[in-house]
Amino acid sequence: MSAPSPVLSIKNLSVAFGTRARRQTVVRDVSLDVFPGQTVAVVGESGSGKSTTAAAVNRLLPSNGQITGGDIYFDGANLADASPREMLAIRGAKIGFVPQDPMSNLNPLMRIGDQIAEALEVHGRPLGTGGREEVIELLNMVGIPQPERRLSQYPHEFSGGMRQRVLIAIGLACRPRLLIADEPTSALDVTVQRRILDRLGELTAQMDTAVLLITHDLALAAERADSIVVMRQGQIVESGPATNILNNPQDDYTKRLLQAAPSLTSRSLVMETPAGGAVRTTEEAEDTIVDVRNLSKTFTIRGSSGKTGTAFTAVDDISFSIPRGKTVSIVGESGSGKSTTANLMLGLEDISAGQILFDGTDVATLGRRELFAFRRRVQPVFQNPYASLDPRYTIAESITEPLRVHRVGTKGARRKRCLELLDQVALPAAHAERLPHELSGGQRQRVAIARALALSPELVVLDEAVSALDVLVQAQTLDLLAELQRELNVSYLFISHDLAVVRMISHAVHVMQHGKIVESGSPSDIFDRPQADYTRELLAAIPAVKAGT
Repeated sequence: MSAPSPVLSIKNLSVAFGTRARRQTVVRDVSLDVFPGQTVAVVGESGSGKSTTAAAVNRLLPSNGQITGGDIYFDGANLADASPREMLAIRGAKIGFVPQDPMSNLNPLMRIGDQIAEALEVHGRPLGTGGREEVIELLNMVGIPQPERRLSQYPHEFSGGMRQRVLIAIGLACRPRLLIADEPTSALDVTVQRRILDRLGELTAQMDTAVLLITHDLALAAERADSIVVMRQGQIVESGPATNILNNPQDDYTKRLLQAAPSLTSRSLVMETPAGGAVRTTEEAEDTIVDVRNLSKTFTIRGSSGKTGTAFTAVDDISFSIPRGKTVSIVGESGSGKSTTANLMLGLEDISAGQILFDGTDVATLGRRELFAFRRRVQPVFQNPYASLDPRYTIAESITEPLRVHRVGTKGARRKRCLELLDQVALPAAHAERLPHELSGGQRQRVAIARALALSPELVVLDEAVSALDVLVQAQTLDLLAELQRELNVSYLFISHDLAVVRMISHAVHVMQHGKIVESGSPSDIFDRPQADYTRELLAAIPAVKAGT
């Protein structure tokens, strides 16, 4: 019996950006195979070339990018030579794609259900009278609650994780032969991540679907992939079966990646707050920078066919405090209300009920001038580095924008501060004159962190601030955040679905579900002695494969 042929076979692929006169090679001599029913994970830090490799397979490189060498065989046909018409017939129908950034890849003017239906229809799947049911089935498959109602909503009415689930539904809609998943679960909490990846595994088994998984999450790669390819600076430095790579890595870079991967046994970067911020003495209360009291936020969900919308409580009567110079984390599933809580803290959403007291002052009572001063003291780092940076600004202009707005320093002083911040977040000074589209997703998020620190704020609200970073830069960033906290006495509200990271960085942790805080305590309380069933479910879903196991 002959051996199966690979669905995807990349041979000596090279990709360059720029013009012929000034060309930079970003992928060099890459070769890999993906067989039917197999999952191959490409792992590496931001800028390693892993996403560029995936884009080359689909022939979706940026306008200044081109394949300069090698071949890409899909089911025996060389995609490197395929015409635009041929690629249109292949993309979506035969090669599914789940991109990293949901906001850039969903049409903000189209309802979610219409976008999924369009993905089916454009590839020759006429929906007919059963179309709505098929869309509902796809939404249900990826874990969207109440799909019958939510298919009529728009992307901005979904959380970041729920938008990512919609992209996964679109990628799987036509049951493709190959699925390219570029960081498909980086925005998802661990329970939904497990459900989605379980479903991908089922499709692989049932339909011999091959999966090319692009990820910076080594634990995820170890748990889900048959084979791992490690990339660095555009080249493959090591590849082989997942168990071999994890248990017996040969390359020093692979060893560093494994050592930097966070886990529930990783060392804590901070001293814990004994009571988790839930119970405070009088002395502790006097040193509290934020006091949240019975906070609620209710939205109106759009009804279909002109019907009146129904109320949805995203944050439901929660209370917690943030001590000065400490990190308080909120964890929970996508849609649990944690990002809405962050937006309320920043004054980006109106409070429906309750109070947020910042340094003793009710944020809801601030006038225009007071609100301007408040925004200097409280800075955000948002979940989505693609949307949070102005594409027309250079990196230096983005980082120094808060300084310009608040009239801090001279032009020369602001430039010096920019270079200091770039160094702190492990970006070279040469990046100052680049535009956001010239940086990887992880590099963009580092810029967003640098910008948030520019004004030396008293409170930084970090909404999934390290979820887009590879493990090496993530470890550097967490160390940096902890060091800055010790030096500057800055406080953090840390929103995350990554429990291993939360354990490392937090003084106190609050677990949210369906808008409510279901459990509070120190990291040791939450992770070693969880009381709520929901917390136990979150912990059980964490990928836990480590080197040597």
